[in-house]
Amino acid sequence: MHIKFSRRRFLTTGAGALGTIAMPYPSRAADRPAVTHGVQSGDVTVDGGVVWARTDRPAQMLVEVATTESFKNARALPPITALPESDFTAKMLIENLPGGQDIFYRVRFRDLSHSAVEGEAVVGRFRTAPADRRDVSFVWGGDVAGQGWGINPDDGGMFTFSAMRTHRPDFFLHSGDAIYADGPIQSEVKLADGKIWKNLTIPEKAKVAETLDEFRAAHKYNLTDGNLRAFNAEVPIFVQWDDHEVTNNWSLSKDLPATYKERNIALLAARAGRAFHEMYPLRESINEPGRVYRQIAYGPHLDVFVLDERSYRGANGPNLETEYGPASYFLGPDQIAWLKRGLINSRATWKVIASDMPLSLVVSDTPKGGSEAIAQGDGPVRGREFEIADILRFIKMAPISNTVWLTADVHYAAAHYYDPNKAQFQEFEPFWEFVSGPLHAGTFGPAALDNTFGPEVRFVKAPGKDSQNLPPSAGMQFFGHVKIDGASGQMTVTLRDRADVALWSTTLDPKPS
Repeated sequence: MHIKFSRRRFLTTGAGALGTIAMPYPSRAADRPAVTHGVQSGDVTVDGGVVWARTDRPAQMLVEVATTESFKNARALPPITALPESDFTAKMLIENLPGGQDIFYRVRFRDLSHSAVEGEAVVGRFRTAPADRRDVSFVWGGDVAGQGWGINPDDGGMFTFSAMRTHRPDFFLHSGDAIYADGPIQSEVKLADGKIWKNLTIPEKAKVAETLDEFRAAHKYNLTDGNLRAFNAEVPIFVQWDDHEVTNNWSLSKDLPATYKERNIALLAARAGRAFHEMYPLRESINEPGRVYRQIAYGPHLDVFVLDERSYRGANGPNLETEYGPASYFLGPDQIAWLKRGLINSRATWKVIASDMPLSLVVSDTPKGGSEAIAQGDGPVRGREFEIADILRFIKMAPISNTVWLTADVHYAAAHYYDPNKAQFQEFEPFWEFVSGPLHAGTFGPAALDNTFGPEVRFVKAPGKDSQNLPPSAGMQFFGHVKIDGASGQMTVTLRDRADVALWSTTLDPKPS
């Protein structure tokens, strides 16, 4: 739902109706609709953003927005409903906000059956994108609650979110695997040293997710973590998805393990997609409902191109096709055309391409012995690599300056520099790819590099082949931090661990457009 009001009205309208028409509350909190999983904001641009919350019954979501923390001159927005059909979630696109401004919002719910009954408000904030060349700061990463490593209060919970929050980033780019729908969470896991990792648990996470409610529950499980809820209340999310929002390495050819009673992968993906869109504050596409790929303009210095490398891919297989066709689809023709249009029309200093999988790290679909990602091993362009070659050639020929690729997926931190002089395919300009994560999952790696596009490892932090699936308590949880200097346009990329130690950093000078 689009709520529109002018910037003048936003800044001048007096205290909103919420403060004047609310009736006395019942005495017991249980009698009032609650905000059950905190608040979130997302897909923030120079003049707006999406606000999300969930309640515990049929209710109206009531939102107030202001440019001050005191909520002086707050504006009450028209209510929207939260119903069982959406698991009592609701999200609102707020438009026509002032650029480069801290926006404070508070959310409460009004019982649909008893209009005088309202719950307690929960406050959140976000900063709209700058209209001028101010500094921009954001964090990115992926992979949350994977490999059975759930919320362990004795280890501080999902502690990496607390570390990211200290940087007060403008937004968080979530690179996918926001949940592990295929990964049950048991109450205890025995560690290599004999100690016990203790998870908080919920009944729905005792098995793989198959029903819509089980997919929803996996997202809600993560939101029971206090670190994540505090982070969400202050930092907008730009979210994409990968495989574990559905099941490991899913494509339409997925051969499901015996743990699944539901054998229809397309039905599982549809249920997972619905839960994903219900549980995150991403802007919805009118021309393609359920679409994940989108462009988010974050001021003069930055455009973010959020890709979807799941929904349009061909079946996972050997990935050795010598000609481009449906079997080698990864992004698919429509998404590639969209990306090219967006890149060539972008006037931002930096074009960040948010890829949920790395370009040249070999990730195999183990049960089939084929390719799960883009890379298929050293050599000339084959299979899904045709799409990447086409995009890189287009960027060179257009020409388009200052593209950077950000990704996660492989559960370790790395920096890759792509040099056409060292590549099998050479029709591109040099560029960087940065890898971070996991945010809260098992640590793996490093993976083998494919030389097709000439990647060089400039940094890597991974446990090594003899120490795979390390728990979060081992400390090897990683996130990336990007700063763009408003005056110079320089981009500084820093890879950090969950203790907020800077492991590696580089500063990139922008080329003239």
